[in-house]
Amino acid sequence: MDIARPDIKQKKRRQLFIWAGVAVVVLVAAGFGVSRLKPAAPTVDASAIWPDTVKRGNIVRQVRGSTGTLVPREDSIQLIPALTDVTVVRIRVLPGAKVTPDTILMDLSDPELQQKLLNAKLAQQQAEADYKALQSQLQSTLMDKKIVAAQVNADYTTNDLQAKIDKQLLDLGVIAGTQYNKSKNTAEQFKAQHQLSLEQLDVNENNIKVQLASSQSKIDQAKTLVDLYEKQTAALQVRAGIAGQVAALPVGANGPIQVGTHVPAGTPVAEVIQLDKLKAALQIAETQAHDIQIGQPASIDTHNGIVPGHVSRIDPSVLNGTRTVDVQLDGALPAGAVPGLSVDGVIDLEHLNDVLYVGRPALGNENSTLSLFKEDPDHKGAVRVPVKVGKASVQYITVLDGLKEGDTVILSDMSRYDGVDRIRLE
Repeated sequence: MDIARPDIKQKKRRQLFIWAGVAVVVLVAAGFGVSRLKPAAPTVDASAIWPDTVKRGNIVRQVRGSTGTLVPREDSIQLIPALTDVTVVRIRVLPGAKVTPDTILMDLSDPELQQKLLNAKLAQQQAEADYKALQSQLQSTLMDKKIVAAQVNADYTTNDLQAKIDKQLLDLGVIAGTQYNKSKNTAEQFKAQHQLSLEQLDVNENNIKVQLASSQSKIDQAKTLVDLYEKQTAALQVRAGIAGQVAALPVGANGPIQVGTHVPAGTPVAEVIQLDKLKAALQIAETQAHDIQIGQPASIDTHNGIVPGHVSRIDPSVLNGTRTVDVQLDGALPAGAVPGLSVDGVIDLEHLNDVLYVGRPALGNENSTLSLFKEDPDHKGAVRVPVKVGKASVQYITVLDGLKEGDTVILSDMSRYDGVDRIRLE
């Protein structure tokens, strides 16, 4: 027969409550402890990162222009204008062709010019004929005056001789004084006439020179017009003028010049570029262009060779966040170098000696504080450290604080791990 024991049943219930309470406390404590734990360091594939070791030494500070083109130098462009109002009747050479100075590029037409040239030649011939007629007339007049002057001179000579003879006869008492005075006065009269005739000849000869010079100026004026119209006529056959390459046809008011286009005087009809006189126009970010100076050395990569050069001009204006820097090439251009060719360029800004430096990180600017992952000595992990950097180059950046020589840092873009201070490397 079973005996009821209510005290035992109550004791078991009390123990159950106690164990339940203990379990709740344990669970709460465990949850609190887990919440206090830091998340595990993420694992990063070591082969997918870009590490570099901090070094000390000398570096060349450079700036890169990754988008540039070869363009003609100012002294390499031959721009050929139309000398008169013309019409293009034939294009002999297309853009891109290589030419010599005598190569005819195109033929132009100006019907009015032919008439102007003919009229100018006729005017020159008439001026030359007028000159010869005037010269003949003036010479004839001069000859008449010379004849008169010669006669006066002869009369003067005769009477002067007679006066001298009469003076001798007077001294001998052969003739009277009145006769001598008469011959003397006559001689003096012819002397004055002789002097006037000589002066008249001088005036006449000077007058001839003036009139002939005036007539000659008309000839010269007519000849100048003939030369001008002949030059304009020769220019109807447009020649290259220099050895080089024909550039794209200029654009007129109604589009690119073509056969049948009417071109006003002074408008360019052709352009030739000397291929051995090109320069590189580099686009440099405005934030990197402030240290560039005229004369700094540079290297231009044409993708078919490296050409040395130096900075020749810095555009003061900013366009789309960049400034144009012209580099004059000091070396020979490789084959295939033509205007418009895409090139890269590197400009040497300065030499930095005995500096702490490391490869330039994917993210971060010079003269700032960067957050980089520094690898552990065993290279199995990396911890985030602040690094103060200074001047930057194309490949390197100087380290001012936060790293020492021999440290290895990760230069790759690690922005996906911005929320962690440590990573594991596998």
